[in-house]
Amino acid sequence: MLRSLKLFKTHRQALPRLAVSQGPQFSPSFLRASLLQTSSQEPVRTTGKQSYSAEPRPVLQTEHLSRIVSATRLVDDVSISVRAGEILAVLGPSGAGKSSFLRLLNRLDEPTRGTVYLAGQDYRQLAPRELRRRVGLVTQTPFLFPGTIADNLRFGPRQRGEDLPAETIALLLEQVGLAGRAERDTATLSGGEAQRVSLARALANSPTVLLLDEPTSALDDEAKAEVEALLGQIVRQHRLTCVMVSHDRAQAARLADRVMFLKGGRLEKIGPAREVMHVADTLH
Repeated sequence: MLRSLKLFKTHRQALPRLAVSQGPQFSPSFLRASLLQTSSQEPVRTTGKQSYSAEPRPVLQTEHLSRIVSATRLVDDVSISVRAGEILAVLGPSGAGKSSFLRLLNRLDEPTRGTVYLAGQDYRQLAPRELRRRVGLVTQTPFLFPGTIADNLRFGPRQRGEDLPAETIALLLEQVGLAGRAERDTATLSGGEAQRVSLARALANSPTVLLLDEPTSALDDEAKAEVEALLGQIVRQHRLTCVMVSHDRAQAARLADRVMFLKGGRLEKIGPAREVMHVADTLH
């Protein structure tokens, strides 16, 4: 008890010195201070995956989310919530609606019924450009623009009339393991390097939510391991809310705090990764 009080007093004394970036892009100070967004109302991370001292307000929440195309229910009445710093893996057999569900989360597709809340706000109230700034997407195959790595990182902020400083570009590339390569042509990148640039480009928009659509499935084993480790590190350092579609159960077990299992567009099970993985075979 005495130790807890001492830690609490130390935390209170330190609070005035914390500088949390709330601007539209990652500032250099934000990138250096990766864990300063933690507050007493948010989950407290111990080691590895999440540990929660209190139930915080979800950053991302779906409510009866559904999409029907030509009488086929691609996504059927899915209601979930995801918290800051949490990785939620989406598993299920082929055709279960995993990618369809992910596309609904930033309105690449429109829901037939239900909606998504971002920090408590109905995402239909947000302009598409602002929504996609706040909800970043890293796809299975990275689609990079012709030109340099720096050109790709500057693209998102320039759509909002902002210029990404060279220092921020350097810090982003350092975080994804591409330090000093800002002027490298994207045509010369390996698959693993291109996926790292894709991640850095998403981070350049300072998202609060990161969507990952099988981000390592097109990579060889070595690049897959590197990108997987990088994703886990960055999501937790920046306390991003992450939803990751994966066909790889072992990867989900390694990375995810919780797992949701879809079948025929419906949510069959959601819970701690170990618990859901244990019963996944019976849900096929």
